[in-house]
Amino acid sequence: MGMFDQMKQAMQMRKEAKKIQAEIDKISYTHQNGGISVTVKGDFSVTQLKIAEEALVEVKAGKTDRFETMLKTVINAAISNVRQQTQQMMQQMMKDGSLPFGK
Repeated sequence: MGMFDQMKQAMQMRKEAKKIQAEIDKISYTHQNGGISVTVKGDFSVTQLKIAEEALVEVKAGKTDRFETMLKTVINAAISNVRQQTQQMMQQMMKDGSLPFGK
């Protein structure tokens, strides 16, 4: 493979990587439980965290460990769902031949 072909292939791979990132950026999931709501994007960043008064009952009762457990559970559930969506999207793109290494 000549240098021109390698450059062309690298440019194509960069284009595909941008396409993949754009698709991943579209993924978002909100998980709610016990008055806590967390939204996570496809890049695994938390974009929203809401804590209702009902969730603070545990804290006010001196049970911060229960509140922390609930918070971790909600965050981990949102992340898990986003991870699953991302994996499914990648598998579909590979199956469809949208990714250069899926052909």
